[in-house]
Amino acid sequence: MDEVMADFMPKHLKLFNDDNGENITINDLQGKKLRELRSDHVEQLGNYLREPSFFRDLAVMPDSQEVIRDLHEHYEIFITTAAMEFPTSFTAKYEWLKEHFSFLNDLNFVFCGDKSIIHADYLIDDNVRHFKRFSGQGILYTAHHNIHETGYPRVDNWQDVRAYFLGS
Repeated sequence: MDEVMADFMPKHLKLFNDDNGENITINDLQGKKLRELRSDHVEQLGNYLREPSFFRDLAVMPDSQEVIRDLHEHYEIFITTAAMEFPTSFTAKYEWLKEHFSFLNDLNFVFCGDKSIIHADYLIDDNVRHFKRFSGQGILYTAHHNIHETGYPRVDNWQDVRAYFLGS
């Protein structure tokens, strides 16, 4: 969900920059996460994510709604989110999904920690750690932190997802 359907980083960066008088941009994060760039602020960065409403107002990734709606006509879609990392996020994430992806069955929303519990053919994710034990095909959704990752099919945006699954 995060950094694939929900545009997580702009809000996280804005909060951090505003609170610390910094001007870090997405370009500064190429190949790394914010907590790696500012390892002395890991607790503060995690506290933003533990705020129960943090995930509620994230922007929707461009074209994700349209493409997922189209995929839903041909595939059974499950939305997985590693919400156990931040259990206070459950309500906000659920409400966000219901608002922006109401055409999906909420019984197919999976709040978990280890995404390998999903026995599916494909998993589109921005984090390769979720592919390690996943039994299907991992598809890496490009994000600032994973630009140097290799070994998996990669999609840069939702139009690439459309082409991968539905052709051009």
